[in-house]
Amino acid sequence: MRVAVCVLTYKRPDGLRRLLDGLARLSFTKTQPSEVKVVVIDNDPSASSAGDCSRLKASYPWKLEWYNEKRRGISYARNAAVALTREGHDFIAFIDDDEIPEPSWLDELLAVQQMYQAAIVTGPVLPVYPEHAPVWSVKSGCYERTRHPTGYAMELARTGNVLIHTEVFFRGENGFDDRYALSGGEDTHFFMRVKEQGFDIVWADEAIVHEWLPMSRLKVSWLLQRAYRSGNTYTLCERDIRPGLSTLCIRAIKGVLRVGGGIVLALPALLFGRIAFIKVLQSICLGAGMVMGLMGRRYEEYQRTHAV
Repeated sequence: MRVAVCVLTYKRPDGLRRLLDGLARLSFTKTQPSEVKVVVIDNDPSASSAGDCSRLKASYPWKLEWYNEKRRGISYARNAAVALTREGHDFIAFIDDDEIPEPSWLDELLAVQQMYQAAIVTGPVLPVYPEHAPVWSVKSGCYERTRHPTGYAMELARTGNVLIHTEVFFRGENGFDDRYALSGGEDTHFFMRVKEQGFDIVWADEAIVHEWLPMSRLKVSWLLQRAYRSGNTYTLCERDIRPGLSTLCIRAIKGVLRVGGGIVLALPALLFGRIAFIKVLQSICLGAGMVMGLMGRRYEEYQRTHAV
């Protein structure tokens, strides 16, 4: 098994150093990959990570490569990673520059892939809160993601923690859509499309990565923007990949119900405290994003980077 671990980075030097240190500590007890290569795709036109990667290269335990994708946008960077690695590798793993893996992370992904012969394997991303995180942000569970038993069949995956068999990228035009370069959701579009093609996605619950949360994300405004973007991009993906009238009608009904129901519940939610009110606002924003997505409006969340 030849594996390329692809890291996309944009002006997060501390996060990238932390991630590369974590990848250097990867260990294997269940599988024995014949090659592990770490490929850093810097999406900063000024190539700000070149120096750090160059200094690490000679002593790094895995083969380390660096590439500068000057076109701003996450889709361009992901496609560059695929173009550089799909030839000569059996699997491509993606992990983000604000994350750090458990030492067994890649071993667990590969073991689950072998067990289920899955084209795509994904796993949990657990939040790491800064020391002075607001109490509500931790207690609310808003930054937690759903976990599943290992082997659970998924509809989608996230590129913050995923292993993809390279055969997926040789099917038709499978890649990351440039229209989602600054909006995000390029992974939703990709995984929704390949799922429709018959590629299976399974969950590996022990393939754990940790995500560092900056203070700039621990705000109600960020949660509401993320909810809006999630509804918006998911609906845009459905418009592209599942364009049937019934699907779009169901999405429209869900969007309107979330907005209307949220407005009705907003005042009562205040009686139950701040967290309940925030979750109602999230539902409203998610629904609004769906409605705007049906209208073809796109929200470009990644115009701004949250450093960690």
